[in-house]
Amino acid sequence: MIFGNPKGGTPLMQDKQIAGIDLPVKALAWEDEAGKVWLSYNAANWIAARHGLGDASLTAVQAIADGMGKVIGMAAGREQQASEPRAH
Repeated sequence: MIFGNPKGGTPLMQDKQIAGIDLPVKALAWEDEAGKVWLSYNAANWIAARHGLGDASLTAVQAIADGMGKVIGMAAGREQQASEPRAH
């Protein structure tokens, strides 16, 4: 799965052009030998640290992290369970 938005990725590449190697953000859905399904991706904060992104990218990195959090939550079925009580 590939997720891209010029408003999100452009500030990262303007900050450090090499960040473009990790854009657009991707996620890989895969099944292990035991039949368990996984969703793997590089976190936005990891991408920022990898490329030494600065304050100019902070808002975009947070937006990417928030968007991926929503996607991952939906994929994991958390959105459907949002009204159920949760232990902390």
